[in-house]
Amino acid sequence: MFPFRVVNQAAVEQILDMSNVIEVVEQAYKLKATDQATLFPLIFHEFEQGKADMDIKSGHLTGANVFGLKLVSWFGENSAKNLPQLIGMVMVLDSRTGVPLGILSGEHITCMRTGAAGAIGAKYLARKDSKHLLMIGSGHQAPFQIMATLMVMEQIEKVTIYNPQSHERAVAFAQSIQNTLIDKFVSKYKGDPALYAKWAKRCEITFAATDNIEAAAREADVIITATPSRKPLVKQEWIKPGTHFSCIGADMEGKQEIDENLFAGARLFVDDVQQAVNVGETELPIKKGVITPQAIVAEIGDVLLGKVPGRTSDSDITIFDSTGIALQDLLTATHILREAEQKGLGSVVDL
Repeated sequence: MFPFRVVNQAAVEQILDMSNVIEVVEQAYKLKATDQATLFPLIFHEFEQGKADMDIKSGHLTGANVFGLKLVSWFGENSAKNLPQLIGMVMVLDSRTGVPLGILSGEHITCMRTGAAGAIGAKYLARKDSKHLLMIGSGHQAPFQIMATLMVMEQIEKVTIYNPQSHERAVAFAQSIQNTLIDKFVSKYKGDPALYAKWAKRCEITFAATDNIEAAAREADVIITATPSRKPLVKQEWIKPGTHFSCIGADMEGKQEIDENLFAGARLFVDDVQQAVNVGETELPIKKGVITPQAIVAEIGDVLLGKVPGRTSDSDITIFDSTGIALQDLLTATHILREAEQKGLGSVVDL
């Protein structure tokens, strides 16, 4: 009765490229900022602390005539079982009729839109002359953060990688990341020689691992955190004026990647106020009394639209608390469904 398209991970990977996803995520933020999108309450369950959890993020984009949800699970021990740690699906429905439009593999969508989000924070809040990116975390999300940031910040000339659990993994990551970026992201542009050359050139920079987080943090202009940490990895006294943070890892209660005292006096922006206060990097600074919710300057969409200034001086410390919102997933999935229909990808099934 209701035919809709099922798109597997291979097709999702074939369709998506990072530059398009950055545009889509920016559009999602703008729709939210103009009251053309609404988030529904987050559902989260932890099967085993630090080892396995799931969440359901959902919402409605009146500006795109869709609603739906994303269900994602993370099972940290799946690697030993030859399974991906992150597994998920996105369901998109027509908000004018309730008719299902598609079900899509959610893993690559999540990774791409999360990478885009961290980069968008840097694009609009970091100093334009920023040259040094510190990537804290060298797991599955790190290449997405690095590629997206290199695309939107063309002055970045060095990326330092720190893994809080294993310097050896950081070293291996630094040695392989240039090839990873070419294979995983830049190769998407082989059909356009000019774009391929442009993005390949962006990857010809310095990548280095460090086991001295303090020294790296003192030098960095942009710091992106993407770990499951529950204690601060970066201290306030290490940070120079003008540094920007995109905080990615804190997406559930109790997670923390940076010193809560950094929030005092910083310009703080979030993707969604409610989520940031409850489960984001902003949660613990509020609970510990360092700031109040009123310290949040604005949601990032207001900055994109020019309603609120982001950075006001080169000495501002800026923080973007990116908890991840369903609107990113749903708009990215809608883009995929359009492309899949045009290219004949995926399978049409009848419900």
